[in-house]
Amino acid sequence: MAKKAFGFAIAAVAGTLAVPAAAQDGASASFSASTSEGVTADGSTGERADQHTLELGAFAGLLFPAKDHNFENAATEAGAHPHVKFKYPVVDLGLRIGYYPIQYLGLEVDGWLGFGETKLGGGATLGGFSGHVVGQVPLGPVTPFGLFGLGIMGAKTDTMGNDADPEIHFGFGAKIPIHKNLDVRVELRDYLSQRNQAEDGGLTNHWAGLVGITYVLPLKQTLPPTPPDTDQDGFLDPADSCPTVPGVAPDGCPPPDTDKDGFLDPDDKCPTEPGVAPDGCPDRDPDKDGFLNPDDKCPTEPGVAPDGCPDLDPDKDGILNPNDKCPNEPETRNGFEDQDGCPDEVPEEVKKFTGIIQGIEFDFGKATIRKSSHKTLDAAVKVMQDYPSIRIEISGHTDNVGKRERNAELSQQRADSVREYMVGKGIEASRIHTRGAGMDEPTADNKTAAGRQKNRRIEFKLLTD
Repeated sequence: MAKKAFGFAIAAVAGTLAVPAAAQDGASASFSASTSEGVTADGSTGERADQHTLELGAFAGLLFPAKDHNFENAATEAGAHPHVKFKYPVVDLGLRIGYYPIQYLGLEVDGWLGFGETKLGGGATLGGFSGHVVGQVPLGPVTPFGLFGLGIMGAKTDTMGNDADPEIHFGFGAKIPIHKNLDVRVELRDYLSQRNQAEDGGLTNHWAGLVGITYVLPLKQTLPPTPPDTDQDGFLDPADSCPTVPGVAPDGCPPPDTDKDGFLDPDDKCPTEPGVAPDGCPDRDPDKDGFLNPDDKCPTEPGVAPDGCPDLDPDKDGILNPNDKCPNEPETRNGFEDQDGCPDEVPEEVKKFTGIIQGIEFDFGKATIRKSSHKTLDAAVKVMQDYPSIRIEISGHTDNVGKRERNAELSQQRADSVREYMVGKGIEASRIHTRGAGMDEPTADNKTAAGRQKNRRIEFKLLTD
């Protein structure tokens, strides 16, 4: 029986080797990578079929036969020959073929031969044939998998004769794509076969680790025939309203030119009136300034942007006549009387209250203004009253002591306190904007007490918009 079983195993291996196929481990704890997309040789990614694929592969591995194996003939079992352990690891080679009807599940068969020797020095040839179910889950470029199956495993030795036993095996691994249709597959597998009778029978473990290469072959699928495009206009006949005449979107028909002026209706703003460039309408620019009626607010006078009228802003300062008190001199945008259209300079009284304002102090860690600051703030209020056109931004600043969030909150609160003081003195709230800069805009080194003192400040800035 042992010789017949082993002969069947060797024949099964030979049958598997005859398939131009993908290698499977003779032992299997495996890391494998098979995905719906593979990586090409130059590093690019190519699409791969995710179902109805055939995988052909070859593999090599190291088999660690169990010490308490039962690969021995009747004479050895009767005690005529000694039970001998195999030297390991045994190098094995094999082929595999698998079919995957869906991306996550497949069926595989493989066969392998291993060449080694026994502890007594005699030669040993081990082999096996197995089939199993493979479950896998593509995770990005790598596809982990697990397998479970049945097979036959046997050995031919000089000392114990020939024998083969059925086996149950399981394993796991991963498939790693190296080309659009080519994977590297690594795997760890455990074969469970009959234990030596001297060890009270039962099952024993044969471990194997495998590395192989797999070619993924998408099976041909029948695609529905492509409908014809009789007029070759890019619109297939079922969707082409004019299948025998080349046309355009949206229906595959040629666009009409109702008024026969050379402008097709989709581009003709006056499709029922013969017209001229640029829009197919009758001439609507009698003053030839490029502004068509009714967009031209001065249709009989050549004009300029934005309305087709003569230039109402010759100094280009954005303030149109008659609002520009100096129509030939551009306005100076400095936050001081920026709406009269005239060049000017910021008065010295106003300059004193721009930038860092000295003399504004608060209670420690609070936004409460100290009374000693009122004189400075009242002077600022006086300037705002004397120059009602100016608008300012009040920004609060802190040193870097404490948490950033707290400093930002405190700086905003202090800026708001200054604003509230000035509004309380009669300044319109709309003329004052506040901002809390926190510790982010230091003017001095925060490593020194003097520097931190300078960084705790209030700044005024003229607004120009």
